[in-house]
Amino acid sequence: MGSTVHERTSAATKLRNLIATPGKIILAPGVYDGFSARIALGVGFDAIYMTGAGTSASRIGHADLGIANLNDMREHAEMIANLDSAVPLIADADTGYGGPIMVTRTVQQYARSGVAALHIEDQVQTKRCGHLQGKQLVPAPDFLIRIRAAVAARHAVSSGIVIIARTDALQSFGYDEAISRLRMALEAGADVAFLEGITSKEEARRAVKDLAPWPVLLNMVEHGVTPNISVHEAQEMGFRVVIFPFAGLAPAYKAMKEVYTRLKVEGVTGAETLMTPKQLFEVSGLKDDLEIDAAAGGTAFSGGV
Repeated sequence: MGSTVHERTSAATKLRNLIATPGKIILAPGVYDGFSARIALGVGFDAIYMTGAGTSASRIGHADLGIANLNDMREHAEMIANLDSAVPLIADADTGYGGPIMVTRTVQQYARSGVAALHIEDQVQTKRCGHLQGKQLVPAPDFLIRIRAAVAARHAVSSGIVIIARTDALQSFGYDEAISRLRMALEAGADVAFLEGITSKEEARRAVKDLAPWPVLLNMVEHGVTPNISVHEAQEMGFRVVIFPFAGLAPAYKAMKEVYTRLKVEGVTGAETLMTPKQLFEVSGLKDDLEIDAAAGGTAFSGGV
């Protein structure tokens, strides 16, 4: 147990150190389940990002409309964070799932689950994806209460979990109000600013400058309201973290739709997409699992698989 706690603390500390490193931008690809997380971990990134939209789609089969609850999100995050506790996981925590008591519970549960960072937003409880229209927000003082509760909860469990303050105010109330909300949250103890729904590269540059010296996160959702900004451009603009939530979802949808359609029409999946069961299991940690069994003296897999 002591070793696990140490590793979990190290993930948050590692992320904090990366954020504090001058000139270093943290690239975190979006993952939405254990398999996508394994693939991203195999490629190798400084951090990975658990997308709320992807969690809602993969875990409960619904759109990102506030249907996934704390238990859905926390359990998913815990599983992903502990596939490799050395790689920090940034996770969506939506609105914190209630008032200050629920926000406190959310932060504490995420921290104890091994999550290195989480973001909390200022939408109402019946929220929606940040790149959809018609978002409704809580008043700025209520958002501040959420952030204060999150910061206090972090201290209460002696956690280094990084608190990212996200505002969706840009669409409804304009740039100045959005920046004001983020400054307020940062002054209350949030670690990173997250301006959702940036609409131009000029706006992106301006936000980083206006929020300096605090670190700012860029949410790069392709084909959403934000124009395509490369990792290199984001670093040049001064962003400290960039997440790509749809990096796994979009190609997975295209590939699966094509194969399922071919299977229905032609009765075959197509040899070019061949993956043997063993290859699938190797992506999913087969080697490590067999080593654990052998080190403990197990014989169930001594003959190989």
